[in-house]
Amino acid sequence: MILLLGSSGYIGQAFKTVLDERGEPYATLPRSEASHAGFSSLTTWLRIHQPSFVINAAGYTGKPNVDACEILKAETLKGNLLWPSVLAHACSLLQIPYGHVSSGCIFNGAHVRHATHWKTETDLSTSAMAALLRNSPERIRGFSETDIPNFTFRQPSCSFYSGTKALAEEALMNLGKGYLWRLRLPFDHWDHPKNYLSKLLRYERAYYNVNSLSHRLDFARACLDCWHTKIPFGIYHMTNPGFVSTSEVIDRIKETLRPKKKFIFWESDAEFYAHAASAPRSNCILETGKLSAAGIHMRPITEALEESLTKWTPHD
Repeated sequence: MILLLGSSGYIGQAFKTVLDERGEPYATLPRSEASHAGFSSLTTWLRIHQPSFVINAAGYTGKPNVDACEILKAETLKGNLLWPSVLAHACSLLQIPYGHVSSGCIFNGAHVRHATHWKTETDLSTSAMAALLRNSPERIRGFSETDIPNFTFRQPSCSFYSGTKALAEEALMNLGKGYLWRLRLPFDHWDHPKNYLSKLLRYERAYYNVNSLSHRLDFARACLDCWHTKIPFGIYHMTNPGFVSTSEVIDRIKETLRPKKKFIFWESDAEFYAHAASAPRSNCILETGKLSAAGIHMRPITEALEESLTKWTPHD
């Protein structure tokens, strides 16, 4: 039996969907039974029920977005650092394998090959980078699992949310038998406030950048495959291979959904942060070679986007 934590959240619901479609037995644990700091109650529950694997999809992302984390810092630390640390220690004590939903937002930018060397570029929104991404994508390389995160409290100008997610990884690193699954900008065909496609459809203005993305159900399936195929524990980038710009996604939205709205972009970062955001935003490309080398394959981002828009189900 698998224990799923955070089952009511956007990502937790995806795990429930996949577990149900596969007919796998699982249990959920309400926070009333295992509070964020409830090490004793959590270990007691684990000893009694003896799950074979624990999935932590619980966390604090802020409402309506990560800007809220800049204010509600205690809640952010509790949900993104304290809770996964308590859980990992409990699992380690009882020798129970676990998987933790982490985030790719602890990175910013990508590696770019210049004439004789590779350099990390943190701004992918410039016209020069746009031309390079369009004409010479082979000169772009995403961050790998061995790269040191560059959008953390140890680096300047990260969001508080990203800082807590990075600290959680440090706390969980080599603690028990665990997977750290890095997710990026989740989406699928179900209209939802946390769906990247829904956000683009509802934003007053769009913010141009380039990113890796994670199809929500592809992500959940690949995470469960990590456990079932018993690939080595550790960090994995769980994004659909490839990368896309905001403009490319919006073009696909226009072609498929033909929305009535007119898409307008913020003219600059300065304008975006002056009117639409307070916390710095991560925009990055992640490499997925480690996951595929382990035998787990997520479909290309273009294919996942096409299916999601073709099957788009608006919220009632």
